[in-house]
Amino acid sequence: MLSYRLKPGDTIGIIAPAGPIEQEKLERSFSFFENMGLKIKLGEHVYDQYGYLAGKDTNRLADFHRMVADRNVKAIIFARGGYGTGRIIDKIDMELIKKNPKIIWGYSDITFLHTAIRQATGLITFHGPMPASDMVKKDFDTLSSQLFRQLFGPTNLIYSESISRLTVYREGEASGKIVGGNLSLLVQTLGTPYEISTKDKLLFIEDIGEEPYRVDAMMNQLRLAGKLQQAAGIIIGDFAEADPKVQPSLRLEEVWKHYFKNYRKPVIAGFRIGHCFPHFSIPLGVEATLSSRTKTLQLSPGVR
Repeated sequence: MLSYRLKPGDTIGIIAPAGPIEQEKLERSFSFFENMGLKIKLGEHVYDQYGYLAGKDTNRLADFHRMVADRNVKAIIFARGGYGTGRIIDKIDMELIKKNPKIIWGYSDITFLHTAIRQATGLITFHGPMPASDMVKKDFDTLSSQLFRQLFGPTNLIYSESISRLTVYREGEASGKIVGGNLSLLVQTLGTPYEISTKDKLLFIEDIGEEPYRVDAMMNQLRLAGKLQQAAGIIIGDFAEADPKVQPSLRLEEVWKHYFKNYRKPVIAGFRIGHCFPHFSIPLGVEATLSSRTKTLQLSPGVR
């Protein structure tokens, strides 16, 4: 299910469903949206803090539901990730989302929301940089900024080596709906009603601050759950701050080779999608094609 595109004059809602945010940082991001002709509506509890959470669960959930129900809000942009979306996921009114489909944008801890909402409603959501954690950084670059424009009209995206060097671990070409996101969050869905479905899908993974042995453990859990075998192909995004602190250690490249040495489907790494710049924003749930021959990832539009 595609959301309607944005147009100048539309209102976007900004809420914090996970970790707490700094007001000054969020406010510095407002000009990014205003320069695109968009109006901003803040969640009532966007500046709340409750320990490592952006307010009590009930208030973060209420902000989300209010934005979904508000017909004047055309897109919901999450202020930052952190931790906390998994705590409210079983309270989200999926029927309300079905009745009010709109653009949903964020990443990292938001992976839990992307997965649950897509699988319950069929809504296409967007994996992209967030206002309080990315758009205010000095290295927020032109490409990362321009990719927000895909929300203003149907856009076919092509990722090639013109953006970054790509490494092929297994050759081949595969098409399917692209799913996934933050690896640690995908693992958290296993054994829950929101468990990630990878059957015949292109599985995308990324993460930050996870050493090779931790990535190894999470990949092994996906393997044991059948998620790697069921996928049509694997897209390895950015794994930031992954240098091992525990020595001796395998390199991350060795971890990938271990899990994909006998894989019979395409596996390509090096995509600048994740906790990095440029951050190549993508719609999740759209049809996509991964090809080792052309070293490209092609994605269908995420809006109509």
